[in-house]
Amino acid sequence: MNTIRNIFSILFLSLMAGNFHAQSAKNTVPEIFTVKNPDYKRSPYTGMTREHWKEAAKYMLQGAFSYVHTLDDPMVFPKQPGKSYPRDPKQIPTEKLEGLSRTLFIASALLRENPDLEINGIKLSDYYRHQILNLIDPASPSYIPVKDPKSGPSQILVEFGALSISLFVAPDVLWKPLTQKQKDQLAATMLSYGEGPTIASNWRFFNIFILSFFRENGYKVNEALMKEYLTKSLEQYRADGWYNDSPAYDYYSMWAFQLYGILWSDFYGKKHEPEIAAQLIRNFKEMGENYPYAFSEDGKMNMWGRSISYRFASISPLPFLGILKDTETNCGWMRRISSGTLLQFLENPDFMEDHVPALGFYGHFEPAVQIYSCRGSVYWMGKAFLALLIPEDNPFWTATENTGPWKTEFKKDRVYNRFQKISNLMITDYPAIGATEMRSWCHEKAADDWQQFRSSENYNRLAYNTAFPWQADGKNGEVAMNYVLKNQKNEWEPFRLYTFKKYENGIYYRDVVLETDADITMQLADITLPDGILRIDKNNSKKTVDMRLGHYALPELKQKIKISTRKTGKFTATIIDNGIYQLAMIPLSGWEKVEAVAAEDLHPVSKKSMVLDASARYSPGKENIYSTLMLWKKSGSGWSEKELMPVKKIASSSDGLVTVDFADGTKKVISY
Repeated sequence: MNTIRNIFSILFLSLMAGNFHAQSAKNTVPEIFTVKNPDYKRSPYTGMTREHWKEAAKYMLQGAFSYVHTLDDPMVFPKQPGKSYPRDPKQIPTEKLEGLSRTLFIASALLRENPDLEINGIKLSDYYRHQILNLIDPASPSYIPVKDPKSGPSQILVEFGALSISLFVAPDVLWKPLTQKQKDQLAATMLSYGEGPTIASNWRFFNIFILSFFRENGYKVNEALMKEYLTKSLEQYRADGWYNDSPAYDYYSMWAFQLYGILWSDFYGKKHEPEIAAQLIRNFKEMGENYPYAFSEDGKMNMWGRSISYRFASISPLPFLGILKDTETNCGWMRRISSGTLLQFLENPDFMEDHVPALGFYGHFEPAVQIYSCRGSVYWMGKAFLALLIPEDNPFWTATENTGPWKTEFKKDRVYNRFQKISNLMITDYPAIGATEMRSWCHEKAADDWQQFRSSENYNRLAYNTAFPWQADGKNGEVAMNYVLKNQKNEWEPFRLYTFKKYENGIYYRDVVLETDADITMQLADITLPDGILRIDKNNSKKTVDMRLGHYALPELKQKIKISTRKTGKFTATIIDNGIYQLAMIPLSGWEKVEAVAAEDLHPVSKKSMVLDASARYSPGKENIYSTLMLWKKSGSGWSEKELMPVKKIASSSDGLVTVDFADGTKKVISY
């Protein structure tokens, strides 16, 4: 019986997906956004002004509304194959709610300025009001019942929190036209979730926004619970702009905690809870002093952490630095980053599939997809367009675009580390190629990770670089920017249980243990160089183990990736070149060989890719220091001896210290 039910569910979902394809508009939406009439005087790098942002917002909605022909048509889009939901017809009402609440992030900002806006012949104000009322209509397929008091937190809470933000943004269009009876019904439904349980993470803000909106509009709410959730949210703040999202650090610090904090303060907090609002704003200012350095020189964001399909939601707090007029924010740099990240995706030909953003980073990339995502989930990135709430005369929009420190402070022959205290993240800027790197938390067992994302490549890479999006691990030991080791099942298992130790003298230290075998342990030391990374890693394992270490991976683009080797003294550099970047890997101690390993369907940019992997068999009593140069440069020029060998000598002492003498005369001592 269960088998028959499962077959029916699969057929049902397949038919629904096919139906959506049939109903979507035929080629009415261009697959790539174009900046028309760019303003290179105000925006010399992107050409984008506030008007172009509005056009980009409309472009996003045009794709979504190509599936809407009547006011009753829900925001549901073709399902992509893989682990995303819906996997069962029971999930479809939640899928509809996601599409509604998340596209409304974009629509509400536009409706605030133009209540009569139409997209694809549909008047947005009429559509969204109708869809909101469907939520409280038992006869509608989109109906959401009042929460069962015995049930726990659910995705409905998330989407109602999002809906509350849009109600704050455009109340004249979305709220005030409702009858009193409709308002009361909507309040009863939404408050049943808002006053219910939540998850000890950024989710608390969904309760906070629901409670705040209805309290602001005259409803009696559980103010004690709201105050409790606000207090606990503030307790998740650490330093330098980073909130801990129980337990990770990632973009949720920014597109959730920081954005929600500044919006809530403006919508409600300054008036009703000024002390809490002041603290949230102080945390927001600290974000502005650190987070912008996490973007590349040309404004690209890093592929890092879960929910990466939300893409340019990563820039959503940056525009609001413009409303803090008592700061010295470089608003031209903030807009250059923000517009640059928008165009990173909007101008990518793989971004849109069926007129809707694919689940992935550029195109569909299944290794990066989480099971809690549906096709409409991607519109969480619509929060970026809440920047349109900022008046057109604000410095964020009027300042001339610039690249901040990249041209005024950074020198091409240097590397810049920004260690983030307490969170232990490290942001590294590489002016030579204009890239940025992130090192961050990861300590999650795959055996305990039922959603399979905190233990995955989303978090377990040794570092993440804007120039080199992460490649997924292959079953045959293909690995990029991590170690894999042969476990007791004869499978290649990646390191994921890292413990940060210290940041000292420009060296980033971590210890790591293999999840399935506590006898396999290493002590890791990262030294960032102007053109790459020097790894000095110590293997303390108590048993023999086969191990591999991967450099970053390169996607195959217009030409086949070239492989070459070159001697530098007694060492050999293995080099790969894809026409955009070159990567070089040079084993200095411990490793037995380096291979250029071809891969398929593991990279987010192209079907084919290549990575440099070093390999060795470690046995107790053998040399246990594994020293590796992992270098890069742009294509088009050869490698000088100085570039390939920045290290003069590496020496280990009996007291466990490792001394590195560099060719430029500097020295570093590694003390694990």
